[in-house]
Amino acid sequence: MTLVLKRFTAFFFALALASALGCASTSTQEGTGEYVDDTVITSKVKSAIFGEPTLKSAEINVETFKGVVQLSGFVSSSADQRKAIDLARSVTGVKSVKDDMRLK
Repeated sequence: MTLVLKRFTAFFFALALASALGCASTSTQEGTGEYVDDTVITSKVKSAIFGEPTLKSAEINVETFKGVVQLSGFVSSSADQRKAIDLARSVTGVKSVKDDMRLK
């Protein structure tokens, strides 16, 4: 009976260890918690941009990886570009903003 218990304990420990490592982040892949945080940041940045009437929000794409927001797409002017960047920077949790937007 103790052999079965030992095997069950070893299996359970290996399963728990694999689950914990599966959720860990690397330099190119987010952990589960970071993914959720980035999704929230992306949503907040999109809402901020959408709420700005001077910006054409449908032409600005927002992606977030480990707190770094990447803005891409098209804007009509340098002022719109700066406004979108400022709005993204103002969102809590944003570490930095990469600007890949292009002027039309």
